[in-house]
Amino acid sequence: METGYPRLPTDTDNGLLLIISGPSGVGKTTITRGVERAIGDSVFSVSCTTRVKTEADTEGVDYHFVSDEEFNELIEQDAFLEWADVFGKKYGTRRKWVEEQLARGRLVILEIDVKGAAQVKEKMPEAFGIFIMPPSEEVLLGRLQNRKRESAEQIEKRFAEAKTEMEAARSGEVYDKFIINEDLEAAIQESIGTVNAARIASSMRHEH
Repeated sequence: METGYPRLPTDTDNGLLLIISGPSGVGKTTITRGVERAIGDSVFSVSCTTRVKTEADTEGVDYHFVSDEEFNELIEQDAFLEWADVFGKKYGTRRKWVEEQLARGRLVILEIDVKGAAQVKEKMPEAFGIFIMPPSEEVLLGRLQNRKRESAEQIEKRFAEAKTEMEAARSGEVYDKFIINEDLEAAIQESIGTVNAARIASSMRHEH
C-alpha cells in the first residue's frame, strides 16, 4: 500500500479507524480502554483543544493544547476529521495524524459523540463504528444516579441528552455494531471480537 509515509518494520496493511460512542454513564471509556489494552497495535486518538491545560494534564497524552488562533487556522485548512465547540472550548481530531497511523496499519481509536462520529464517517466512510448501549433506560438512569457526582437537575439533563444520543445513533448510518453493556467484561470481549473481525474484513477488501 503506497501511502507516502516511510515504512517501518512493524507496519502492516490492516489499519482501521474505530469510532466508539455511547451515552454518558454507559461505561464506554472502560470498554474503550479494554479494547486498547487487548489489541497490541492500537493507538488512542488524542484531541486538540483550546481549553487551558491544568496541572493534571499531560501534553500529547490527554490533549494537544493549542490557542484559539491555531485552532481556527486548522479549521480553515480542513485539518480536522471532526471538531466541536463545547461551552466556548474547542476540541478536534487531526486528520493527518489519523491517516499516518492508519497507513502504518494501526487500529486508531476515537471515543467521540454521535455528532463527531457523523463528521468522521462523512470524511472517512471506511471507519467502523461501535455504539455502546445500556441494557435499558432505567439501568442507565440508575448508573447516572449512582455516580453521586451531580445534582438531580444535572442528572436529569444528562439522561435527556443520553436518550437523544441513543435515538440519533439508532436512526443514523454511522454505527456498524450496537453492543449492550449489561456485563462489563462480556461487553469488552464482544467489542474486541467485533474489532478483530472488522479488521480482517477491511484487509480483505484492500487486497481485492
